[in-house]
Formats: sequence, structure tokens, C-alpha cells
Amino acid sequence: MAINRVGVIGSGTMGNGIAQICAAAGLGVVMVDVSQAALERGVKTISGSLDRQVRKGTLDELGKKAVLDRINSTTAYEDLRGVDLVIEAATERRELKLSILKQIEALVGPEVVIATNTSSISITELAAALGKSDRFIGTHFFNPVPVMGLLELIRGLQTSDETHQAMLAFATQVGKTAVTARNAPGFVVNRILVPMINEAIFVLQEGLASAEDIDAGMKLGCNHPIGPLALADMIGLDTLLAVMDVFYEGFNDSKYRPAPLLKEMVAAGWLGRKSGRGFYHY
Repeated sequence: MAINRVGVIGSGTMGNGIAQICAAAGLGVVMVDVSQAALERGVKTISGSLDRQVRKGTLDELGKKAVLDRINSTTAYEDLRGVDLVIEAATERRELKLSILKQIEALVGPEVVIATNTSSISITELAAALGKSDRFIGTHFFNPVPVMGLLELIRGLQTSDETHQAMLAFATQVGKTAVTARNAPGFVVNRILVPMINEAIFVLQEGLASAEDIDAGMKLGCNHPIGPLALADMIGLDTLLAVMDVFYEGFNDSKYRPAPLLKEMVAAGWLGRKSGRGFYHY
């Protein structure tokens, strides 16, 4: 199936990034959020991202205007009628996503692909709430969406081959490289990445090395572009704890237990860059 028009639910960090890459690829975009204020913040973020491209010389002012003109921001779910794909990119809360997905299915035709952007919630479980679950798939874009080249596609037990193939083609349309995973906690990237960060926190907690030396070791010894503790601060320690809790519960395996220092820092409100303090001060 051809995807020419995309609905994006949510205009926050992930939603506006997804809307931007779709519009930049020449697709029409309907970006939906609960308030006009949220939508205005999302469009402002997209405009700022495009301005950076203009300053770098990779985009001109006419190109920027063309991208913004392809994005219709709205608070009305009814405006999703006529899209070929809807990507739900709301907050990582299961009940909220289920509610939104049911609203989407009530409005769009049976041929429309419905996707959820998630880093940890079960795709099979979400699909089960839909009447036509074979057209449902998980997408895991990476932050910042316009910059990061990867798109994880997660097949639930119900996801059809046709849906999967349509999303592989979509990934190419929007300039991403797709990897496919079956449904399991953390999928592929976070299954590897988040426990690694958690282990770095254990190393710090046990006093084996300073945060600076842990990060320098991984950057210089493993060729990582950023150290695990600095990356933790960028992601948000509360987000990391939530993912580790999903792993611990989903696998019932003690190797996924969150580091006590991680739990204590979240309790203290030291969440990383967004709070001004994490493993480093900002």
C-alpha cells in the first residue's frame, strides 16, 4: 500500500520529530494533540529544528516553508479521516495508549495501518484491544528523530506480513533504516542498552570508578560516542527506571533488577538534564 498522508498523535518530543521527518519526505501530516498550546509548542520545535538545517546549508527558506505547510496541526481526531497511516506517539502509559488507539480505529478505514511509538510496552497486548489487530505494529523511533537513522519495527503476534512490508517501505520513504524485532520487553536496542547503563550505575554505586572515568572508559575503550552515565542523564533517570522495572517484571529475572542508586536518585528528583542534576550537574 502507498503511504501519502500520515497522522501523528502527540506533538511532544517524539511526535513532532516524527511529523517533521514525514513532512520533509513530502508526505502530508495531520498532527493531533489535546490542546492548541501543545500543538504550538510542537510546531515551534519543528521550526527550530528546520532553522538549524537552514544555518547548516542543508535546507533553504523555501524548503523550510514547504515542510511546515505539509503539517496540519489540530485538536480534532476527526481530521485523521483520509490518512494512510496513523502513528500514536503519546506518553509511555499503557492505558492512555489503549484509549487513543481505540479512538483512532473508530475513525479510520480498515486498510489504514495503525502504529504505536513505544520503547517498552507490549505490541501484542495493545493490538489485542483493536478489532482489526493484524494492521497494528510497533515503531520505535530514536531521539532526536530527525537525526537518528534507526527505526525499530516490532511485530506483535497478530501483525500481518502486509503491514510489516508497508512499514518497511515507509521507513525507506522517511530516510530511516529499519530493523525488525519480535515482541519482547525492550525489543532489541533497549534490551541491550538499558541493562548496560544500569550496570554502569552499579559500577559507580560500588565505588569502582568515578562517573567521569566510567564514561571516559566506555568512550575511549569501546568507541561509544557518549558515556553510559551521560547518556542516562540525557534519556532521563525516571525513564530508565521505568524500563528496568518493565524488564524485571517481564522476564522475572534478577539480572534486570534496577540499581539501588538509580532508584534513590529518581526518588530525590535527580532525573538528569531535564531536572538540572543527575550523574552530572547541568
